[in-house]
Amino acid sequence: MTRANLFQLGTGLETGAHAEDSRGLLAADIVFEDPVAQRDVLDCDRDDHFIRRDGVVFAGTHLIIEVENGHGLDDEDRIEQAFRDCVDACGATLLHIHTHKFSPQGVSGVAVLAESHISVHTWPEIGYGAFDVFMCGDADPWKAVGVLKRAFGTETVHVKELRRGEGLVRDTAAA
Repeated sequence: MTRANLFQLGTGLETGAHAEDSRGLLAADIVFEDPVAQRDVLDCDRDDHFIRRDGVVFAGTHLIIEVENGHGLDDEDRIEQAFRDCVDACGATLLHIHTHKFSPQGVSGVAVLAESHISVHTWPEIGYGAFDVFMCGDADPWKAVGVLKRAFGTETVHVKELRRGEGLVRDTAAA
C-alpha cells in the first residue's frame, strides 16, 4: 500500500492519528455498508471460490507447515521445484515464483497462485523450513505435505490448519 492509500484509510503514518475528511468527519465515524449483505450467498451460480464443507463456508484452507530435519533448505532451485510440485499435486494454478537467497544461508520465497499462495522461510543450519500453503476453491493444500516431506528428505513435519474467512459468509444451503 502506498502512503496515500494508508492515509486514505484514516491512519496518519507519522503519528498514527486518525485523518479528518473534508466534511469534518473522522474516518472512524464513517459507516460503510456491509458488502456481504449485498451479495446473494445462496446463489449457487456465484463464482466466489469459497469452500463449502461440513456445513461451513470459508474462503480457503491455510496450512502452517513446519519442516524439521530437512535437507536442501538452502537450495533455491530445490525450493522452486518443491513449489511447482506442490502446485501440481494440489491442483492449483501457478502465476509466479520469487525466491531470495540470504548470505550466509537461508531462503525466502513465494509462489503466487490463482488460488492464493505458498511461501517459505528457511533456516538450513538447523534443518528448519516454515511453509505456508493457502488455497481456496477446489485446490487441496493437504497434498503439499507429502510433497514437502519428499522434497526435503524428512518425515518430521508439523501441520496446523486454519479455515480463513470462516463465518464471514453464511450459506444455509451448505449446512
